[in-house]
Amino acid sequence: MVANGARGERGVLIVVEGLDRAGKSSQCEYLRNFLVQSGHSVKYIRFPDRTTSIGKQIDSYLRGQSQLDDHSIHLLFSANRWELAQSIESDVASGTSVIIDRYSYSGAVYSAAKANPSLSLEWAWSPEIGLPQPDLCLFLQISPEEAAKRGGFGGERYENETMQVRVRELFKTVFDLQRRADVRTVDAGRPLQEVSQDISNIITACITRVDRTSPLQKLTSLSSGAMDS
Repeated sequence: MVANGARGERGVLIVVEGLDRAGKSSQCEYLRNFLVQSGHSVKYIRFPDRTTSIGKQIDSYLRGQSQLDDHSIHLLFSANRWELAQSIESDVASGTSVIIDRYSYSGAVYSAAKANPSLSLEWAWSPEIGLPQPDLCLFLQISPEEAAKRGGFGGERYENETMQVRVRELFKTVFDLQRRADVRTVDAGRPLQEVSQDISNIITACITRVDRTSPLQKLTSLSSGAMDS
């Protein structure tokens, strides 16, 4: 595996998605260590970024301490990603690989899963158009029943089985419509080490495949993604 910065190559942008309690944070930590040990400069971002002014409003909402209209909170989530878009592109261009725990896919899916008639998946995706497109999206798949058995489940607003079932269905829909995206599904219901080994293999192949002399692409509309081969 070639280290970041060699021959002026950019870093890679990797997104980790999945249902709540699928082990995203643990696998992001593993992935960061794996890349660092392989000679890469790495930055890890977790959305929502609750340290910004927008992120603090989101944190209050997720903890059930405030109430916001579905459209308003969705746009705050998107704005939180846009706050860091320029720095993500800059880091990747300079040779740093960026790992993101939750991204636009989660943002659109969780809002659309509320079944608000005026908040469709297409509407929810629209503010994401133009954000950096990941070179790879790892989707950690786990059944809502298995997720509910894991520690801490139910601590935040969206962690209930009914919501998680809808979320899982919508993830599949958005991935099908964004065919330009390289999405790899990983069975996260297995032991941690087995999942990590699968991720290592997928990441190694991704870094070999990606044209790291070309800049990151941008997220497109769902309809455009569906038309691209």
